[in-house]
Amino acid sequence: MKLIGIVGSAVKSGRTRKAIETACEGVKQFLTDDLDIDIIDLSNDKVSILDGRKLSEYTDDTERVVTLIETGDVFIIGSPVYRGTYTGALKNLLDLAPISTFENKPVGFIATGATAHHYLMIDHEMRAVLAWSNAYLLPGSVYVENHHYEDGKIVDSQVHEKLHQLGKSSIQMTQKLNGLVAEPLCLTRQLWK
Repeated sequence: MKLIGIVGSAVKSGRTRKAIETACEGVKQFLTDDLDIDIIDLSNDKVSILDGRKLSEYTDDTERVVTLIETGDVFIIGSPVYRGTYTGALKNLLDLAPISTFENKPVGFIATGATAHHYLMIDHEMRAVLAWSNAYLLPGSVYVENHHYEDGKIVDSQVHEKLHQLGKSSIQMTQKLNGLVAEPLCLTRQLWK
C-alpha cells in the first residue's frame, strides 16, 4: 500500500509539512508491513504551471511528481490557508494530475492557518475539488493553528492525536474499500464517457 502525503505550499515554512509528517507517524504506528510512504513537498519539488504540454516536456520535477502521485493508493493532502482557500500551487498540481489519479481512492485533508478563522475552507474548497475526481473523502479532517506549534513542533496533544487518527483512518478506509468502485461516477466522469 502506498500513502502519498502532499504538502501544498510552495513556500518553505514547515508547519504544513510537520502536520503531514505527524499524520504519517500515526499510520506507521498502526501499519508497518506492506506500507510505502512518500511525501511530495511543493516547496522542494518544483512543479511547473500547467500550460498544455505533455508531462515529458517539462524540464523540472513535474513529470516525476505527477507520476509518483499516480502510484498512490491513499492520500493525505495538506495546505496552508492563503486568502481563504488552499494554495494555487496545490491547485496547479491537482490540475496536472489525470482525473483517474484520485478516483476511488481515500483522501484525508489537513489545513494550517494563523487562526481558526478559515477552518471551513477544508469542507468548502478542498473537498469539492477531490469529489470532482470521485475520490473517497475521509469525513474528518484536521485544522492546525499557529498556536499549536512551538519551535516548529506540534505541541498541542489533541491536535497531535487528531493527526494520528487521520493517518490511521486513511489506511483503515483503504483496507475496507479494497478496490471498491463508487457508482454512479461523479458527473464529470459521466459526461466524459
